[in-house]
Amino acid sequence: MKTALITGICGQDGVYLADLLVEQNYRLIGAVRDPASAEKELPCALLDKVELVDWDMRSQATMIGALTKHSPDEIYNFAAFTSGEGMFEDAPAIGDINGVAISRMLDAIRKVDPAIRFCQASSSEMFGEATESPQHEETPFKPRSPYGAAKLYAHNMVSIYRRNYNLFACSAILFNHESKRRGLGFVTRKITHEVAKIKLGLASELSLGNLEARRDWGFAGDYVLAMWKALQQPQADDYVISTGTTHSVRELCEIAFTHVGLNYENHVKEDANAFRPGERFELVGDSSKARSILDWAPSRGFRELITDMVDADIEALTSTVKK
Repeated sequence: MKTALITGICGQDGVYLADLLVEQNYRLIGAVRDPASAEKELPCALLDKVELVDWDMRSQATMIGALTKHSPDEIYNFAAFTSGEGMFEDAPAIGDINGVAISRMLDAIRKVDPAIRFCQASSSEMFGEATESPQHEETPFKPRSPYGAAKLYAHNMVSIYRRNYNLFACSAILFNHESKRRGLGFVTRKITHEVAKIKLGLASELSLGNLEARRDWGFAGDYVLAMWKALQQPQADDYVISTGTTHSVRELCEIAFTHVGLNYENHVKEDANAFRPGERFELVGDSSKARSILDWAPSRGFRELITDMVDADIEALTSTVKK
């Protein structure tokens, strides 16, 4: 039985990965700041399958203690200040937790057991003001937010520790990935949640920024599968994980509202103050390397993803209203 340590296990990606690794018969260690709080956040189905342990992204001593005690074979790092609305909120903290902390983790692995395999959740935000489209593993990085810059630092440290210390360290360069577990600070979940409220008569209007903004959106469950596959390879490497197709916010709205029998034009209002600067090159990933080497491909299309999210939000809100 392999042991996997997952940071950020209570988040969207952590939960999907935990579900996957339970199916693979792993022993799971959830590395969290506060085990008591995390126990309340984890889905009930995982409570008796995950051992929650103290972990502090700012303390290498805590990391070394956890690695020494629990001897993981694999580590997946999802702990981070979020992207979405949080990319600019606290630059120093973002730099520490999303960037410098990963060098602490890699160095802890080097000191405790260099055989541990490590996968970092990198981000398409590292491309920022992209110089070409689609983006692949060799595309130059040009982040335009503290979040993207911190993720790039971590990404570079993964490469340095792989090259200089021979660690099995990978970066999964994840493009936007969504699900019913996505936080409300992300536009996909904001839309599906508000559509559910409008359908149930709990709201009437949804305010958004540029409806023509486009993103490469995939299903989170597919993306964590790619990360797991990366750690099963004979050699460590970095992989872009994406669908290779973009959709506009307008299209997202049309799918979500139509699914519940409504016309988005009657409810969606564009807010010029929420517009982000335009992009010269579209952020869309070329995941051909992952598809070839990892034998990976997205399993869920965009329409199915969004309608599933709407259905989940309606179900959750209906249960809340009934209570």
